[in-house]
Amino acid sequence: MSGDLVRIGDVIDNAGSSALIAIYRAPDLGTTGSLPTEQVLSALRAHQVIGVDTRDIREISVTRLARSLEAKDIELAVARALEHRGGLGDAANLSLAFDRDVGDLKLDSSNTGAMAVVSARFEPRNNRFDVSFEIANDNIAAPTKLRFTGAAIETVEAAVLTRNVERNEVLKASDVVVERRPKAEIGGDVAGRGRAVGMQARKQLRAGQALKTADLAKPDLVTRDQNVTLTYESTGLYLTIRGKALEGGTEGDVVNVLNLQSKRTVSGVVTGRGQVSVSVATPRPPASDTTSSIAPAETGVPVALAARTASSSASSVASKTE
Repeated sequence: MSGDLVRIGDVIDNAGSSALIAIYRAPDLGTTGSLPTEQVLSALRAHQVIGVDTRDIREISVTRLARSLEAKDIELAVARALEHRGGLGDAANLSLAFDRDVGDLKLDSSNTGAMAVVSARFEPRNNRFDVSFEIANDNIAAPTKLRFTGAAIETVEAAVLTRNVERNEVLKASDVVVERRPKAEIGGDVAGRGRAVGMQARKQLRAGQALKTADLAKPDLVTRDQNVTLTYESTGLYLTIRGKALEGGTEGDVVNVLNLQSKRTVSGVVTGRGQVSVSVATPRPPASDTTSSIAPAETGVPVALAARTASSSASSVASKTE
Protein backbone atom coordinates (compact mmCIF):
# COMPACT_ATOMS: atom_id res chain seq x y z
CA MET A 1 0.00 0.00 0.00
CA SER A 2 0.96 3.66 -0.32
CA GLY A 3 -0.10 6.71 1.63
CA ASP A 4 -0.04 7.41 5.36
CA LEU A 5 -3.45 5.79 6.11
CA VAL A 6 -4.66 2.18 5.91
CA ARG A 7 -8.07 2.06 4.21
CA ILE A 8 -10.65 -0.70 4.14
CA GLY A 9 -9.81 -1.40 0.50
CA ASP A 10 -6.22 -2.14 1.54
CA VAL A 11 -7.26 -5.11 3.70
CA ILE A 12 -10.58 -6.29 2.16
CA ASP A 13 -11.20 -7.25 -1.43
CA ASN A 14 -14.33 -5.96 -3.15
CA ALA A 15 -15.11 -3.46 -0.38
CA GLY A 16 -17.20 -1.32 -2.75
CA SER A 17 -17.96 2.22 -1.61
CA SER A 18 -16.28 1.56 1.76
CA ALA A 19 -12.91 0.91 0.18
CA LEU A 20 -11.69 4.47 0.74
CA ILE A 21 -12.63 4.63 4.43
CA ALA A 22 -9.48 5.04 6.59
CA ILE A 23 -9.31 2.72 9.57
CA TYR A 24 -5.67 2.86 10.75
CA ARG A 25 -2.56 4.96 10.51
CA ALA A 26 -0.09 3.37 8.09
CA PRO A 27 3.31 2.12 9.27
CA ASP A 28 6.44 4.14 8.52
CA LEU A 29 7.67 4.38 4.95
CA GLY A 30 9.20 1.14 3.78
CA THR A 31 8.17 -0.80 6.89
CA THR A 32 5.60 -3.50 7.68
CA GLY A 33 3.02 -3.42 10.49
CA SER A 34 0.83 -6.26 11.86
CA LEU A 35 -2.74 -6.20 13.20
CA PRO A 36 -4.80 -8.97 14.90
CA THR A 37 -7.64 -10.06 12.65
CA GLU A 38 -10.21 -9.49 15.40
CA GLN A 39 -9.09 -5.86 15.74
CA VAL A 40 -9.51 -5.34 12.02
CA LEU A 41 -13.02 -6.89 12.10
CA SER A 42 -13.99 -4.58 14.93
CA ALA A 43 -12.92 -1.56 12.90
CA LEU A 44 -14.86 -2.85 9.90
CA ARG A 45 -18.05 -3.37 11.92
CA ALA A 46 -17.84 0.25 13.10
CA HIS A 47 -18.29 1.20 9.44
CA GLN A 48 -21.04 -1.34 8.78
CA VAL A 49 -18.77 -3.72 6.94
CA ILE A 50 -19.81 -7.20 8.08
CA GLY A 51 -19.77 -10.78 6.91
CA VAL A 52 -16.05 -10.78 6.12
CA ASP A 53 -14.55 -14.25 5.58
CA THR A 54 -11.25 -14.30 7.51
CA ARG A 55 -10.29 -17.80 6.33
CA ASP A 56 -8.93 -18.53 9.80
CA ILE A 57 -6.31 -15.77 9.41
CA ARG A 58 -5.37 -14.57 12.88
CA GLU A 59 -3.17 -11.62 11.86
CA ILE A 60 -2.70 -9.46 8.84
CA SER A 61 0.42 -7.56 7.75
CA VAL A 62 0.44 -4.19 6.05
CA THR A 63 3.54 -3.00 4.18
CA ARG A 64 3.87 0.63 3.21
CA LEU A 65 5.59 1.09 -0.11
CA ALA A 66 8.39 3.65 -0.33
CA ARG A 67 11.09 4.97 -2.60
CA SER A 68 14.53 4.74 -1.07
CA LEU A 69 17.27 7.28 -1.69
CA GLU A 70 20.60 5.91 -0.48
CA ALA A 71 23.04 8.28 1.21
CA LYS A 72 25.74 7.60 -1.39
CA ASP A 73 23.35 8.53 -4.21
CA ILE A 74 22.39 11.76 -2.45
CA GLU A 75 26.06 12.69 -1.96
CA LEU A 76 26.76 11.97 -5.62
CA ALA A 77 23.81 14.13 -6.72
CA VAL A 78 25.06 17.04 -4.58
CA ALA A 79 28.62 16.63 -5.88
CA ARG A 80 27.39 16.67 -9.48
CA ALA A 81 25.36 19.79 -8.76
CA LEU A 82 28.53 21.52 -7.47
CA GLU A 83 30.83 20.24 -10.22
CA HIS A 84 32.94 23.05 -11.77
CA ARG A 85 31.22 25.73 -9.68
CA GLY A 86 33.28 28.40 -7.97
CA GLY A 87 36.57 26.87 -9.09
CA LEU A 88 35.71 23.32 -8.01
CA GLY A 89 36.78 20.40 -10.19
CA ASP A 90 35.12 17.13 -11.17
CA ALA A 91 32.43 15.66 -8.93
CA ALA A 92 34.52 12.54 -8.33
CA ASN A 93 37.21 14.70 -6.68
CA LEU A 94 34.91 16.54 -4.25
CA SER A 95 34.80 15.75 -0.54
CA LEU A 96 31.52 16.82 1.12
CA ALA A 97 30.82 17.50 4.79
CA PHE A 98 27.06 17.91 5.39
CA ASP A 99 25.67 20.04 8.22
CA ARG A 100 23.39 17.13 9.10
CA ASP A 101 24.17 13.47 8.67
CA VAL A 102 22.85 12.21 5.37
CA GLY A 103 21.39 8.76 5.81
CA ASP A 104 19.17 6.75 3.52
CA LEU A 105 15.94 8.67 2.85
CA LYS A 106 12.50 7.09 2.46
CA LEU A 107 10.01 8.89 0.25
CA ASP A 108 6.44 8.03 -0.58
CA SER A 109 6.30 5.67 -3.53
CA SER A 110 4.45 8.33 -5.53
CA ASN A 111 7.70 10.33 -5.74
CA THR A 112 8.84 8.80 -9.00
CA GLY A 113 10.68 11.76 -10.55
CA ALA A 114 14.42 12.29 -10.74
CA MET A 115 16.34 14.53 -8.33
CA ALA A 116 16.20 17.73 -10.36
CA VAL A 117 18.55 20.54 -9.26
CA VAL A 118 16.61 23.72 -8.46
CA SER A 119 19.54 25.77 -7.16
CA ALA A 120 23.21 25.16 -6.38
CA ARG A 121 25.42 27.73 -4.70
CA PHE A 122 29.06 27.50 -3.62
CA GLU A 123 31.14 30.13 -1.83
CA PRO A 124 34.90 29.62 -2.42
CA ARG A 125 35.88 31.89 0.48
CA ASN A 126 34.55 29.48 3.09
CA ASN A 127 33.85 26.37 0.94
CA ARG A 128 30.14 26.48 1.87
CA PHE A 129 27.47 24.98 -0.40
CA ASP A 130 23.65 25.13 -0.51
CA VAL A 131 21.91 22.76 -2.96
CA SER A 132 18.17 22.22 -3.46
CA PHE A 133 16.36 19.49 -5.43
CA GLU A 134 12.80 18.76 -6.50
CA ILE A 135 11.28 15.32 -7.08
CA ALA A 136 8.11 15.07 -9.12
CA ASN A 137 5.12 13.42 -7.39
CA ASP A 138 2.51 11.33 -9.24
CA ASN A 139 -0.34 12.07 -6.83
CA ILE A 140 -0.10 15.79 -6.22
CA ALA A 141 1.00 18.78 -8.24
CA ALA A 142 3.58 20.02 -5.75
CA PRO A 143 6.93 18.20 -6.02
CA THR A 144 8.86 16.99 -2.99
CA LYS A 145 11.67 19.39 -2.06
CA LEU A 146 15.04 18.44 -0.61
CA ARG A 147 17.76 20.83 0.57
CA PHE A 148 21.33 20.08 1.64
CA THR A 149 23.97 22.42 3.09
CA GLY A 150 27.55 21.94 4.18
CA ALA A 151 31.16 22.38 3.04
CA ALA A 152 32.92 21.07 -0.07
CA ILE A 153 36.62 20.79 -0.86
CA GLU A 154 38.38 19.47 -3.93
CA THR A 155 40.81 16.62 -3.33
CA VAL A 156 43.54 14.95 -5.36
CA GLU A 157 45.30 11.61 -5.12
CA ALA A 158 48.75 12.03 -3.62
CA ALA A 159 51.67 9.84 -2.67
CA VAL A 160 52.04 9.92 1.13
CA LEU A 161 55.08 8.72 3.06
CA THR A 162 54.72 5.84 5.51
CA ARG A 163 57.97 6.72 7.33
CA ASN A 164 60.52 9.48 7.79
CA VAL A 165 62.93 9.78 4.85
CA GLU A 166 66.40 11.29 4.95
CA ARG A 167 67.87 13.59 2.31
CA ASN A 168 69.18 11.75 -0.79
CA GLU A 169 67.39 8.53 0.23
CA VAL A 170 65.72 6.62 -2.62
CA LEU A 171 62.02 5.80 -2.08
CA LYS A 172 60.85 2.18 -2.21
CA ALA A 173 57.32 0.94 -2.95
CA SER A 174 56.75 0.20 0.76
CA ASP A 175 57.57 3.83 1.65
CA VAL A 176 54.55 5.26 -0.19
CA VAL A 177 50.76 4.91 -0.01
CA VAL A 178 48.07 6.75 -1.96
CA GLU A 179 45.63 9.03 -0.15
CA ARG A 180 43.24 11.77 -1.15
CA ARG A 181 44.32 15.17 0.17
CA PRO A 182 42.85 18.69 -0.24
CA LYS A 183 44.09 20.24 -3.46
CA ALA A 184 44.57 23.57 -1.68
CA GLU A 185 47.02 21.87 0.68
CA ILE A 186 49.19 20.43 -2.08
CA GLY A 187 48.54 22.68 -5.06
CA GLY A 188 49.22 21.61 -8.62
CA ASP A 189 52.62 20.15 -7.76
CA VAL A 190 51.28 16.82 -6.47
CA ALA A 191 53.37 13.70 -7.00
CA GLY A 192 51.59 10.44 -7.74
CA ARG A 193 52.82 7.08 -6.47
CA GLY A 194 54.26 6.10 -9.83
CA ARG A 195 56.22 9.35 -9.92
CA ALA A 196 57.56 8.93 -6.37
CA VAL A 197 58.79 5.33 -6.19
CA GLY A 198 62.42 5.07 -7.26
CA MET A 199 63.05 8.80 -6.87
CA GLN A 200 65.49 10.44 -4.48
CA ALA A 201 64.46 12.85 -1.71
CA ARG A 202 65.88 16.35 -2.17
CA LYS A 203 65.48 17.05 1.56
CA GLN A 204 64.44 15.39 4.80
CA LEU A 205 60.77 14.35 4.68
CA ARG A 206 58.42 13.22 7.45
CA ALA A 207 55.96 10.34 7.70
CA GLY A 208 52.43 11.29 6.63
CA GLN A 209 53.68 14.04 4.34
CA ALA A 210 52.07 14.33 0.90
CA LEU A 211 54.83 14.45 -1.68
CA LYS A 212 55.29 17.21 -4.23
CA THR A 213 57.32 16.85 -7.40
CA ALA A 214 59.67 19.55 -6.07
CA ASP A 215 60.53 17.21 -3.14
CA LEU A 216 61.94 14.58 -5.50
CA ALA A 217 64.77 14.19 -7.96
CA LYS A 218 66.22 11.47 -10.14
CA PRO A 219 68.50 9.26 -8.05
CA ASP A 220 72.25 9.94 -8.23
CA LEU A 221 74.00 7.50 -10.55
CA VAL A 222 77.36 8.76 -9.38
CA THR A 223 78.21 9.74 -5.79
CA ARG A 224 81.09 11.74 -4.37
CA ASP A 225 84.34 9.74 -3.90
CA GLN A 226 82.90 6.83 -5.88
CA ASN A 227 85.16 4.91 -8.25
CA VAL A 228 83.75 5.36 -11.75
CA THR A 229 84.53 4.37 -15.30
CA LEU A 230 85.67 7.29 -17.44
CA THR A 231 84.95 6.89 -21.13
CA TYR A 232 86.77 9.11 -23.62
CA GLU A 233 84.94 9.31 -26.93
CA SER A 234 85.89 10.95 -30.19
CA THR A 235 85.80 10.13 -33.87
CA GLY A 236 87.53 6.79 -34.19
CA LEU A 237 88.45 6.81 -30.48
CA TYR A 238 86.92 4.94 -27.56
CA LEU A 239 88.97 4.67 -24.39
CA THR A 240 87.95 3.68 -20.85
CA ILE A 241 89.93 4.38 -17.71
CA ARG A 242 89.38 4.39 -13.97
CA GLY A 243 88.42 7.62 -12.24
CA LYS A 244 87.20 8.98 -8.90
CA ALA A 245 84.10 11.17 -8.76
CA LEU A 246 84.69 14.49 -7.02
CA GLU A 247 80.92 15.18 -6.82
CA GLY A 248 77.63 13.37 -7.23
CA GLY A 249 75.18 13.63 -10.08
CA THR A 250 72.25 12.03 -11.85
CA GLU A 251 71.87 11.14 -15.50
CA GLY A 252 72.80 14.06 -17.73
CA ASP A 253 74.62 16.03 -15.00
CA VAL A 254 78.14 17.35 -15.62
CA VAL A 255 80.51 16.28 -12.84
CA ASN A 256 84.22 16.60 -12.12
CA VAL A 257 86.21 13.37 -12.04
CA LEU A 258 89.83 12.68 -11.13
CA ASN A 259 91.59 10.63 -13.79
CA LEU A 260 93.45 8.12 -11.60
CA GLN A 261 96.08 7.52 -14.28
CA SER A 262 96.98 11.08 -15.22
CA LYS A 263 95.97 12.59 -11.85
CA ARG A 264 94.18 15.35 -13.76
CA THR A 265 90.64 16.53 -13.13
CA VAL A 266 88.27 16.35 -16.09
CA SER A 267 84.60 17.19 -16.57
CA GLY A 268 82.20 14.63 -17.98
CA VAL A 269 78.52 13.78 -18.33
CA VAL A 270 76.91 11.08 -16.16
CA THR A 271 75.56 8.43 -18.55
CA GLY A 272 74.81 5.53 -16.20
CA ARG A 273 75.46 4.06 -12.79
CA GLY A 274 79.16 4.65 -12.16
CA GLN A 275 79.65 5.82 -15.77
CA VAL A 276 80.98 9.22 -16.89
CA SER A 277 81.57 10.15 -20.52
CA VAL A 278 84.17 12.71 -21.64
CA SER A 279 83.96 14.11 -25.15
CA VAL A 280 87.32 14.71 -26.81
CA ALA A 281 87.52 17.35 -29.49
CA THR A 282 88.80 16.00 -32.82
CA PRO A 283 92.18 17.66 -33.56
CA ARG A 284 92.37 19.72 -36.73
CA PRO A 285 95.17 18.95 -39.24
CA PRO A 286 98.01 21.57 -39.22
CA ALA A 287 97.86 24.26 -41.91
CA SER A 288 100.19 23.68 -44.95
CA ASP A 289 103.45 25.83 -44.84
CA THR A 290 103.61 26.87 -48.51
CA THR A 291 105.60 29.77 -49.98
CA SER A 292 103.70 32.10 -52.24
CA SER A 293 105.39 32.85 -55.56
CA ILE A 294 104.87 36.08 -57.43
CA ALA A 295 105.67 36.01 -61.15
CA PRO A 296 107.18 39.24 -62.56
CA ALA A 297 104.66 41.00 -64.68
CA GLU A 298 106.82 42.54 -67.33
CA THR A 299 110.48 41.53 -66.87
CA GLY A 300 110.21 38.13 -68.53
CA VAL A 301 111.95 36.39 -65.59
CA PRO A 302 111.51 32.61 -65.64
CA VAL A 303 109.16 31.16 -63.08
CA ALA A 304 112.09 29.27 -61.57
CA LEU A 305 113.39 32.58 -60.30
CA ALA A 306 110.66 32.61 -57.68
CA ALA A 307 112.47 29.78 -55.95
CA ARG A 308 115.58 31.84 -55.26
CA THR A 309 116.56 32.27 -51.67
CA ALA A 310 115.82 35.40 -49.76
CA SER A 311 119.55 36.28 -49.87
CA SER A 312 119.32 37.23 -53.57
CA SER A 313 119.28 41.01 -53.82
CA ALA A 314 117.03 43.01 -56.02
CA SER A 315 120.06 44.48 -57.86
CA SER A 316 121.51 41.09 -58.85
CA VAL A 317 118.18 40.01 -60.24
CA ALA A 318 117.97 43.18 -62.21
CA SER A 319 121.50 42.68 -63.71
CA LYS A 320 120.58 39.24 -65.01
CA THR A 321 117.60 40.61 -66.86
CA GLU A 322 119.49 43.10 -68.88
